[in-house]
Amino acid sequence: MAKERPPLEEMTLRQLRKVASFYGISRYSRMRKSQLLAAIIEVERSKLSLNNSRSMEAQETVEAAKFELGQVDRTIATLADVDEGLGDLPSGYGESRIVLMPRDPQWAYTYWDIPNDHKEDLRRQGGQQLALRIYDVTDINLDYQSPHSIQEYPCDEMAREWYLPIPVSDRDYVIDIGYRCVDGRWLVLARSARVHVPPVYPSDWIEDVFITVNFEEDLRGKTLYELVPPTKKIATTASAGVGNAIYDQIFGMAESAEAMRVAGSLFGSMQHVPGSMIPEQAISSYIFPSGVGMWAVPTTSGLNMSGVGMSGAGFSGDVPMRPRKFWLIADAELIVYGATEPDATVTIGGRPIKLNPDGTFRFQMSFQDGLIDYPIMAVAADGEQTRSIHMKFNRETPSRNTNTKDEAVLEWLS
Repeated sequence: MAKERPPLEEMTLRQLRKVASFYGISRYSRMRKSQLLAAIIEVERSKLSLNNSRSMEAQETVEAAKFELGQVDRTIATLADVDEGLGDLPSGYGESRIVLMPRDPQWAYTYWDIPNDHKEDLRRQGGQQLALRIYDVTDINLDYQSPHSIQEYPCDEMAREWYLPIPVSDRDYVIDIGYRCVDGRWLVLARSARVHVPPVYPSDWIEDVFITVNFEEDLRGKTLYELVPPTKKIATTASAGVGNAIYDQIFGMAESAEAMRVAGSLFGSMQHVPGSMIPEQAISSYIFPSGVGMWAVPTTSGLNMSGVGMSGAGFSGDVPMRPRKFWLIADAELIVYGATEPDATVTIGGRPIKLNPDGTFRFQMSFQDGLIDYPIMAVAADGEQTRSIHMKFNRETPSRNTNTKDEAVLEWLS
C-alpha cells in the first residue's frame, strides 16, 4: 500500500526538492524552502485546473453521445446548403380539389387547386364564368336531392382562395367550383365535403353526462350512451305540455328587473339571424321578443328599464298589471314549376329534376336571404334540342322579431 504524502507545509527541504524534481521544476536546488513551496503549489494548481477541464470535456462528449443517432451534422452548413438539390414547390398537384372551412357563424373560407387542363376542358364544353356555388344541404343528400338554397359568387381565374358570407348559421353546407355556361348549364370542377357552420347563438347543449366504463371492457362496436339533440328534446317536451328547459333556466334568473333585461338579451341572441347582419346588429335586434323595445316591469323607483318614468306615460299604481304571451312565425318558400316532354331531361341549377308521367315538374325549397340563381334547362331525349330559362331570386329581410308559440314568454303589460 502506497504511503500517503504528508502536507507540503510539513515537508522538509529535502522532501520538497524531491517533489519539485518530480514536477520538473527548474533550478529547484537553488530555491529556498518558501520558494519551493510556492512553486510546487502553483504547479499542482495548474494541473488540477487542466484535469478539471479535461473531465468536463469528457463528460460533455459522453452526454452528447447519448443523442447521436448517426445523422449527418448540418449545423455547420448554411440554410442554402440544406435546400441544395431540392426542386421548387409545384404550383399545383394535378388533382381538382376544393375545401370549405367555417371561419365563424357569418363567414366561411374556401381554397382550391384546379389543374389548368381541367379548366380548359370545361371551357371547351361551353364554360364561360368561373364561379363558386355554396349549397345548403342540411338533412339531405346532394347526390339525389336538391339543396335547400344555392348561392353563387363569380370569382377570378387566378384566385386560389375566397371568403364567402353564410346565409344562415347552424346549417350544413357544400361548395362547388365550376363554370357557368351561356345556356344555363353548370359544369363542376370540384366539390367539397359537407361542413357544419356553427350557430350564432349560444349552444343548446347544457347538460353533462357522466358514464362509468370498465377499463378492461372491449368498447369496439358498442354504444354506451346515445346523445339526443336538444331540438328533439324540446319537441318532445312541447308535445307533452312541458316548457322549454333551456328557456326556463334562463328566465329563472329573472329575480329582478335587471335580471329580466339580461335574460331577454340571452333569449334574443339564441335566435336565427340573416348571415348579412353583423353580430352586434343580430343580437340587438332580438333583445326584447315583444318588440316594445323594453321590459314593461316597474321598479321600486317607478322607472322602467329604459329609464323613463312610468308616471309620465300615464302610469298609476292602481292600474292592474297583467301578463300575456305573444308570438309570430313567418317565412318564405320558393316554388319552381313547369312542364316539358315526358322523356326529356330537366335540370335546375345543374341538378336533374324528376318529371311526372305527363312531363310536369315542381321544385320547392326554402327561400332564405340572399341571391338564388336558378338556370333551368330541358334537353330532348335524343339530345338534339334544348330549351332553357334563367331565373334569379333575391330575398332581403331588413328586420326580424319573431318567436314560436313554444318560445313565447310572459310579458307584463299595464
